[in-house]
Amino acid sequence: LQMGVMTSNPVMKYRFSAALNAFIRPLSRPLSPLGDHTSFKGVPQPVCCYFQALGLLSPAQKGVSFKARIVARPPSDTKRYSGVFITLEGGEGSGKTTQRSRLARRLRREGYDVVVTREPGGTPLAEQLRRIVLDPTSHRTHREQMHARCEALLILASRSQHVATLIRPALEAGNIVLCDRFSDSTLAYQGFARGLDPRTLRSIDRFATRSLSPDLTLLLDIPVAKGLARRRRPGKAQDRLDRETRRFHEKVRRGFLRLAVREPGRITTVDAGDDPAPVAARVATIVLAFLKRRRVRAKVSQS
Repeated sequence: LQMGVMTSNPVMKYRFSAALNAFIRPLSRPLSPLGDHTSFKGVPQPVCCYFQALGLLSPAQKGVSFKARIVARPPSDTKRYSGVFITLEGGEGSGKTTQRSRLARRLRREGYDVVVTREPGGTPLAEQLRRIVLDPTSHRTHREQMHARCEALLILASRSQHVATLIRPALEAGNIVLCDRFSDSTLAYQGFARGLDPRTLRSIDRFATRSLSPDLTLLLDIPVAKGLARRRRPGKAQDRLDRETRRFHEKVRRGFLRLAVREPGRITTVDAGDDPAPVAARVATIVLAFLKRRRVRAKVSQS
């Protein structure tokens, strides 16, 4: 470690920085291979370098004690609850809302306390942001198109309010929370389809949710043509995202499937092309088996 920091050899510095970045990439921004790192009195320079990489120290904080800065690190709130957080993801027309409702009824029959919600939205303030994001007439009303970054930040602002005022309190009370869309939708829609940097989106999402992540995600997968046909039936209301191009929705689907490959322990893909009843049976089987493995017991005895 000291050789990498103290050497004047640019190649050695680059190798050290690359190795360090590989170790902390999920937690930090990349280091500049040849950059200087602030030294704090009484603290070895390699240690300063490491904590700067974690985002806990910066040159602008020279006057702040090393101990005070480290102690001030925002806590991660992951897994500090007794409930279970389950999300349903998928493209347009995949049946998330229908399956969420059917699953909630089944779990309640089994004796579980269930809270049902959705994104964007879920609380009065978050629902106001939802209307802004999904309004199909906004470009005509305001005479401007919504920028992709604006769209992402509005969704993340809605999520922050949603998590703080509904989802986390419900989980802390021991409920099963069923949420129609969550962070994976942001990565699929605003990341893969809109082209925004997924690392940036993940970072802002962690800030907005205080690192909350679903315990189980059900990805309801359906071919884009079939899903859009469901959404665009005559007389059915369409929001701004429903009206995006087929190419956009193909990117969204590919994004979801890539996320499922990356996180097979959390995301289970369900074929959503069938009628609602057989899909609901598969979903219930997956969730009940998950709850059994987690030894989550029903709060209320079955009648």
